[in-house]
Formats: sequence, structure tokens, C-alpha cells
Amino acid sequence: MVVLNKIYTRTGDDGTTALGSGERRAKHDLRVAAYGTVDEANATLGLVRLHLEGMPDLDQAMAHIQNDLFDLGADLATPETDEPLPYEPLRITDDQVKKLETEIDRLNGDLQPLRSFVLPAGAPGAAYLHLARTVARRAERLISELSGYEKVNGAALRYANRLSDFLFVAARWVNAQDEGDVLWVPGENR
Repeated sequence: MVVLNKIYTRTGDDGTTALGSGERRAKHDLRVAAYGTVDEANATLGLVRLHLEGMPDLDQAMAHIQNDLFDLGADLATPETDEPLPYEPLRITDDQVKKLETEIDRLNGDLQPLRSFVLPAGAPGAAYLHLARTVARRAERLISELSGYEKVNGAALRYANRLSDFLFVAARWVNAQDEGDVLWVPGENR
């Protein structure tokens, strides 16, 4: 159980932070940047949820994803090592990836096939979903980069990849409830 009764500790005043293993890293460390960007993606989902009135199933999916993103952050904050930890670290599982795929398929089943790229616009919920998608893609890039230097749970990288796919499909689904996607028209303003 997490107990946070004191918010500031002053231990990060030197520009470092503690990982889940207790190891201290610079706040600009790639691992810290990766899980910090996951946190940023989670915050954007909070904004998305403000615009999902009348869409309880999608809102519930977002609530589950927000919780999963805390799991993802915990996974990334605890490096995989050969050294035993005094606790079982929380890791993203393939079941969580599969649940995202199921949600993608559920929403995508209601949509017409794409015949053009989609502009990140439309209904407010869709626009915020596109914003969340771009933040999730950045998190995925950082996790991928991190995996080139340190061991990263493969399911964590797969989850990040599926998340941006889900957010794209969810944005299209939200727009389909309104006036539809805003499509890119190549060279329209030449």
C-alpha cells in the first residue's frame, strides 16, 4: 500500500530522483524521462475524460487505461536487474496489452475504413484524444530508446505501442458520434 503523508522530501534538490529499486538517477535520465512522459500521457487522459459525456463505455475504458499507466510508470521506474528486490516489482503484462487490443477492435468495428490521413481535430474529446496520442507516442519513443541501453519489459513497450493505436481509434470513434473525422487534403492550400 502506498502512503504519502509528506509530499516534499528535499532528496531531489540535487537534481536526482529515486527509482523503485532505491537507486538514484538524474532527473533528466532517459528512464526518468520515459516514465515521466507516461505520467504526462496519463494527465492528458484526465483532460479527455472531461469531454466524454454520454460515452460511459469509453470513459470506463479510459479509467482502466489511466490505472494501467500507473502500472506502466511503476514498471519503468523499477529497472529489471539480476539482483533480487525485497518485493515483487509491478510489471505490465501481456493480458493488459490484449485488453487494449480488444478495445481497439471494439471501437474500430463501428468505423468506416480510412481513405485519407486524419487531422488531429473534430469534437473536443477527439481533439484531446489526438493530443494524448502524440504524448503516448513520445513516451513510446523514449521507452524504445531506453530499451537500447537497458533491459525493459517487452510487454511495457508493446503496451505503449498499442496505447497510441487505441487513442487514435478512440478519437475516430468520438468524431464518428458527431460530424466525423477531419481529413487531410494534400496540397489543398497551395
